Amino acid sequence: MTTEPDFDELLNNAQHTAYHLEMRDGYMLDGSYAAWKANGQLDPRNQWPWWYNLVSSAVSRGVAVHRARIISEPISSYIRFEHEVTGPLNVKAGEKVRWLPRRLATDIALPGNDFWLFDNATLLINHFAGNGDMTGKEIVTDSSVTELCASAFDKVWERATPHEEYQPD
Repeated sequence: MTTEPDFDELLNNAQHTAYHLEMRDGYMLDGSYAAWKANGQLDPRNQWPWWYNLVSSAVSRGVAVHRARIISEPISSYIRFEHEVTGPLNVKAGEKVRWLPRRLATDIALPGNDFWLFDNATLLINHFAGNGDMTGKEIVTDSSVTELCASAFDKVWERATPHEEYQPD
């Protein structure tokens, strides 16, 4: 019996690229987000050390880890939370992050789900419920699907504003 690789394994095995496209205005609204919302602060490096270590390890091996977020404006409180933790966590670990207001994505053919694309060959598709809770994931290697997602990511990345320059309203 074979099992599908998990995220850590996919990133650890990436040779060149790991691209992530996020298109929701809120994810898993309990836990860390709820704590941040309650007291307005959170130390992301202490909250997610495994993420920092995983990403910084990949980047040190030469893997380009890029994350693009399509967001509604005015932004949701969840996106404000993401923006606040992105610098000290994602960017500090070596991830490149960009933000694209949804109104600027109208003419881009986008897939229906968020995804990670590893080395332009393997997709990890994330499925979410309406409330932002994760409901499942799937691995796809069909080249027509990976090519669609790679094209969408490239177009979003080209238009999006680097994290260091994006100022939420």
